[in-house]
Amino acid sequence: MVSPTPPPLLTLSSLLLLVLLLCSSSVVNSSSKSNPPTKIGEGYRLISIEESPDGGLVGHLVVIKKNNVYGPDIPHLQLFVKHETQDRLRVHITDAEKQRWEVPYSLLPREQPPPLKQTIGRSRKSPITVSEYSGSELIFSYTSDPFGFAVKRKSNGQTLFNSSSDKSDPFGNLVFKDQYLEISTKLPKDASLYGLGENTQPHGIKLYPNDPYTLYTTDISAINLNADLYGSHPVYMDLRNVGGKPYAHSVLLLNSNGMDVFYRGTSLTYKVIGGVFDFYFFAGPTPLGVVDQYTSFIGRPAPMPYWSLGFHQCRWGYHNLSVVEDVVENYQKAKIPLDVIWNDDDHTDGKKDFTLNPTNYPRPKLLAFLDKIHSIGMKYVVIIDPGIAVNTSYGVYQRGIADDVFIKYEGEPYLAQVWPGAVNFPDFLNPKTVSWWGDEIRRFHELVPVDGLWIDMNEASNFCSGKCKIPKGKQCPTGTGPGWVCCLDCKNITKTRWDDPPYKINASGLQAPVGFKTIATSAVHYNGVLEYDAHSLYGFSQSIATHKGLQGLEGKRPFILSRSTYVGSGHYAAHWTGDNQGTWENLRYSISTMLNFGIFGVPMVGSDICGFYPQPTEELCNRWIEVGAFYPFSRDHANYYSPRQELYQWKSVAESARNALGMRYKLLPYLYTLNYEAHISGAPIARPLFFSFPTYTEVYGLSTQFLLGSSLMVSPVLEQGKSEVTALFPPGSWYSLFDMTQTITSKGGINVTLDAPLHVVNVHLYQNTILPMQQGGMISKEARKTPFSLIVTFPAGVPDGEAKGNLFIDDDELPEMKLGNGYSTYIDFYATINKGTVKVWSEVQEGKFALAQGLYIEKVTVLGLDGSGQASALEVDGKPVMGASNIELSTTKQNVLEEQEDGGNKVKTLMVEIKGLSFAVGKNFAITWNMGIKS
Repeated sequence: MVSPTPPPLLTLSSLLLLVLLLCSSSVVNSSSKSNPPTKIGEGYRLISIEESPDGGLVGHLVVIKKNNVYGPDIPHLQLFVKHETQDRLRVHITDAEKQRWEVPYSLLPREQPPPLKQTIGRSRKSPITVSEYSGSELIFSYTSDPFGFAVKRKSNGQTLFNSSSDKSDPFGNLVFKDQYLEISTKLPKDASLYGLGENTQPHGIKLYPNDPYTLYTTDISAINLNADLYGSHPVYMDLRNVGGKPYAHSVLLLNSNGMDVFYRGTSLTYKVIGGVFDFYFFAGPTPLGVVDQYTSFIGRPAPMPYWSLGFHQCRWGYHNLSVVEDVVENYQKAKIPLDVIWNDDDHTDGKKDFTLNPTNYPRPKLLAFLDKIHSIGMKYVVIIDPGIAVNTSYGVYQRGIADDVFIKYEGEPYLAQVWPGAVNFPDFLNPKTVSWWGDEIRRFHELVPVDGLWIDMNEASNFCSGKCKIPKGKQCPTGTGPGWVCCLDCKNITKTRWDDPPYKINASGLQAPVGFKTIATSAVHYNGVLEYDAHSLYGFSQSIATHKGLQGLEGKRPFILSRSTYVGSGHYAAHWTGDNQGTWENLRYSISTMLNFGIFGVPMVGSDICGFYPQPTEELCNRWIEVGAFYPFSRDHANYYSPRQELYQWKSVAESARNALGMRYKLLPYLYTLNYEAHISGAPIARPLFFSFPTYTEVYGLSTQFLLGSSLMVSPVLEQGKSEVTALFPPGSWYSLFDMTQTITSKGGINVTLDAPLHVVNVHLYQNTILPMQQGGMISKEARKTPFSLIVTFPAGVPDGEAKGNLFIDDDELPEMKLGNGYSTYIDFYATINKGTVKVWSEVQEGKFALAQGLYIEKVTVLGLDGSGQASALEVDGKPVMGASNIELSTTKQNVLEEQEDGGNKVKTLMVEIKGLSFAVGKNFAITWNMGIKS
């Protein structure tokens, strides 16, 4: 589902603005005070610094000159600096005298900084020279008066972060108040920055100077550009090309409070409304290295079950079970692959969590349907919103009240409104709530054996604002009209500094009050934690609790899809990009958002295919499935008020779906191996091209193409009325996956206009790769049993070359995804061409599991071989292949499109295909042949 979705002609931002204008003047006026000075105060002075027992540095800062802009300064600060690993540096600054809010160490496990000193020494002499603290990869240096710090790369001395302010800078020195923290860094002009989400970025994946970047989890539709959306990820990656050498690093500010981040091109400023400065610098220097280091710290991406990489169908508005049954049947009739059928809240009783509608989804019939789809390997996922209906006859609510699990306001459960009407919100920071939630999941699973859970509206979303009461004498909601109109009796809350903070972040893109359409920010969580501080952690904490609950059921690998995310959410959940529109612009935006989430450590991500609302055109839906078939998470989902848009609704879309999803299902072993790589190293499944081509600066801002893994490039049509697409091909050789006789090769990179009629999406495989594929099918359970083929790519026509690939296979129901448990196999594939001899072989680790599955390789296809040769002398495992063998070898000429160079000979290449093989995937094999000169 689903946030409140306005009519197409009125954006949610417009609606918010109208509401805000009607709000009490105290709320509106507080966000329109005169602008403060650009530079606030004079910063802090470092008066002492010493080594800590764990090898870090502990310093003491005092404010130079107090001021009251946004409140009084905190007079004494504690600085803690530590090289935590050889490629991770931490810089932590907090109040030296009083404990402050930080992201709970129980939610995101990490080292504790040293305890605050009970007495603050002021006698030590102030260090006045610039000092350095060096690690393996990074160097921390500081100046003491005013205090500023810099982080440099040790290998080349380049400054990565520098908080010192000069008179000419548009930013000031460090500011640290209770509800306003500010710090900045200089940046070189040519640095390319990525990250700082979640938002919809109209300019593409690169951060764009002077665009607003506000981080505060908010339920506004993803159609709103440059606004704070469902997740908060205060991390950016910085990629620079220094003298032709690429260097990447990333910077995380681990802080859950609302913040504005101002990127001006040559500087970046954080303005945060609480918490502490807890910076982590990750040295890279490659983009993959950065994400590896980042996910090593925040938690590796969750292993996903194999079926989750199949295609998913959902809709808000499947009114009864027979409609769902028809959808499944129609996919089968149309011969479009489908693995997972979803229910939005249609299956529930009055939109209440963990319930079934006895009329429209009677349990006996639903169980029979689930038996039927489970028997063929299909899965079923349903929605759960966090708001628990206030209803004394509702067992989930009764047990929640008995266990005291809800967020409080003035000592009572905070009252809000979501789809079922009046609700209370579980407090997932409370250990009792986590246990209660797990028990409710268990009870529901006994009622309906769902295969995964979809947690939505968890920013948290509230249809009302402020302090509310259930109205007397009227039904709320009425049951007619839009369900998102507030019908509780509510009053704005402005009496505390938590509800009306002195600095207004650009919430909802409108400086909306921080408690607008969410939980009141003066509400209280477990142990007195304020919603003001913990707000953006709500979806993250719910993901953790849901993961724990699902894993405790049957010991199976959980599947969770969450709308709201935070740093570390990818360790537990997948993500979809929320309520998008069925427009060409939204199709384009989906690529940048998907690529950002790979950088955030949430690689299992995708957008609603064909748009959530309103109805897409037939042409757009054709093009969208051609992109969406290659999202890591691939799901068609639509709004209650939109016409039906399942992929079989149009004959033309069904054809495009069979083509694009047909290829996805052949690529499932590759996607699943990428899922394994993500889990062990953080490597995104979908990646920007600069991950594989960091020296090629032309791709630094490329947002219309993407890679799956390191070498599979998708170049979709993203504009109306086009039957061709111009794609950028980085240097080297590329082979069309749909027609392997087609080759594109260049030494310096090349733009190529590709044919792309309505049912065609261009997908190309890069040189030096071995791609494992299977034969596909209508469902992943069957597709993963089919024979394998290997596609081997060499640089076009080279006399000497090599290629590599890998494959991971396991029992995907096991919670852990790893080698060594007896239920997994890992294979490295290698290929070389040397002096006319081609060799392809495998090296298997833990082959027993793959052997038990009976998996085998039946075909090897090698692309890019020198066209003047002819294949002969075929050997399999060192034995010559005789004429009586079933093995067939064939050669086909390839069509090579290359950049024209004066005097150069056109490259001629061959594709060699060897069929009829029966190599067990779980055993080492070797195959060789010669490419002798044709007589």
